[in-house]
Amino acid sequence: MPRLSRFGSVEHLRAEHGSASLEFITVGMVMLIPLVYLVVTMSAIQAGALATEGAARQAARVFVQAENIADAHAAAERAIVFALENHGLDAANATVSITCAPVPHECLTRRGYVTVAVSIAVDLPLAPPVLSGSFPLQVPLDASATQQVSQFRGSR
Repeated sequence: MPRLSRFGSVEHLRAEHGSASLEFITVGMVMLIPLVYLVVTMSAIQAGALATEGAARQAARVFVQAENIADAHAAAERAIVFALENHGLDAANATVSITCAPVPHECLTRRGYVTVAVSIAVDLPLAPPVLSGSFPLQVPLDASATQQVSQFRGSR
């Protein structure tokens, strides 16, 4: 007669042989797939945040160092395009605004301030376009940076 253990008969234990590894793999995959997607999504959002912040900061820096307004706008646009495309984002989807203080229509006055604001929406990875009506498939990101025009501007 087979010996009984506290878990049941020996035959019952033999019938369960190998199912622990199958259960581990199944539960592991159910837990691992959402975790991997979360990491990929957070990485995409973080890359977008770094790109947006870097684009605003660098655009403000090059804007205040330009010789004239036309060169300042061109340099800021190049800086924004470079920063966004360096992180895999399309610069054409970005919204950029440049404001100046204390005189709004004179951006390059001595000791004036230039603020560059950049906004872009980062797509969620692996999200099918079919779901676009149900909930948003993009995360909006905004960044701004302010730089002061040198008090020695024009004295070169």
